[in-house]
Amino acid sequence: MTAYQDLERRFARVAAIGGALGILGWDTQTMMPDGAADGRAEQTATLSVLAHELMTAPDMADLLAAAGAQGGLDAWQAANLREMQRLHVQATALPADLVEATSKAISTCEMRWRTARAESDYAALLPSLREVLRLVCEGARAKGEALGVSPYDALLDEHDPGSRAVRIDALFDDLAAFLPGLLERVLEKQAAEPPVLRPEGPFPVDRQKALGERMMRAAGFDFTRGRLDVSLHPFCGGANDDVRITTRYDEADFAKALMGVLHETGHALYEQGRPRAWMLQPVGNARGMAAHESQSLIVEMQASRSAEFIGWLAGEARAAFDGHGPAWEPDTLRRLYTRVERGFIRVDADEVTYPAHVILRYRLEKALIAGDLDLADLPGAWNEGMRALLGVTPPDDRLGCLQDIHWPGGGWGYFPTYTLGAMTAAQLFEAACAAEPDVKPGLARGDFAPLVGWLREHVHGKGSRPASTDELLTEATGRPLDVAVFKRHLERRYLGV
Repeated sequence: MTAYQDLERRFARVAAIGGALGILGWDTQTMMPDGAADGRAEQTATLSVLAHELMTAPDMADLLAAAGAQGGLDAWQAANLREMQRLHVQATALPADLVEATSKAISTCEMRWRTARAESDYAALLPSLREVLRLVCEGARAKGEALGVSPYDALLDEHDPGSRAVRIDALFDDLAAFLPGLLERVLEKQAAEPPVLRPEGPFPVDRQKALGERMMRAAGFDFTRGRLDVSLHPFCGGANDDVRITTRYDEADFAKALMGVLHETGHALYEQGRPRAWMLQPVGNARGMAAHESQSLIVEMQASRSAEFIGWLAGEARAAFDGHGPAWEPDTLRRLYTRVERGFIRVDADEVTYPAHVILRYRLEKALIAGDLDLADLPGAWNEGMRALLGVTPPDDRLGCLQDIHWPGGGWGYFPTYTLGAMTAAQLFEAACAAEPDVKPGLARGDFAPLVGWLREHVHGKGSRPASTDELLTEATGRPLDVAVFKRHLERRYLGV
């Protein structure tokens, strides 16, 4: 066995452990009884340590060096070795006891977040969240030293390789300057139009689920390799060939769950479309979370809120809920699903206001990691940021800083990928429509195949062979991320210009 072959064998084992952790994570959020939390924390910590030990075995550095020297690797193998080396650098920066402590702290914090959020009790979450942040900062400093970057850039790199705060600052500052004026113009345009009608419920959950599964099939989701369930916070997880997505239902508004299902289906299509020959290797992983978020948003926002798709969806929704009357007409649903309004909740936000929610979180977590903001002051800083960016103030912490699971779950440095993903989605969708003239006509008949086929070739099937999201985007569209494309999309859709 050559050094490279030995590495492939070891990384396949790491991937298998990652799959087991994915299923345990799904179960924690959907099925696990509260009384099992301590045992689950021990299980996930043990598996995390096992994966870490495989990655940091004493002979791993020698194997990586030998594989690099042996030659004869093809393009995929060379990219795989590059990804192995990147993951090894990150893993060896962290001692095993820190990995275990962080895993346990996250498990505890996630469980406390559930109760704290429901009761709007930030003080109850603060001690466990403080411990998570302490451990995350310790790991970020260690990774930053190994990578030669700042602690926050090390966290960004973990979720989106190559991503750096200096570039995100420029992109987000550009958007933050553009969005308030756009929001005012859009709200003025909406105010001049007749009131938008809403289909009246209730909408039974069983019918909502059936409609969601109908949309998943239309998009190309493979139910032999995945499933749909319910959780407090919708997500896409699971393992190779076992992709689990979740949503949450509101019997007064079927669109919330439906659009959530389509969003998570975009993630799932990426997972199901990764290169099968490399599923258990680092090069077979998604390129990063900005790319991943682009796939959820290209399905939910670019495609499923387009006039073409809504024209088809209107008939499907009428049939699902026995709807009738003007509230169920395609143009009415189009106006409803592209409605813009200020709000407190990120996951319920529209395309125009959503980036402001992300920019707020990005700025706050940067300050928290840098030590410029104390966790005890987070609710006040959050509310002030909401006033400045969106002109609203949350009435309580449940609608404010407690709404997301990301920080209790250790997802620091993740939030920027949502809006980076939105910009990436706009650029990919524009390129797909230019290259495949049947993309929009396909959506008008409920057929995602032209769009998904293009994404399979230019995004899903490439895995992590490109070294960064920008490299992937340049190969697919001819240029790196360009904020002007996203701004053009928003003006076209919401102002008709």
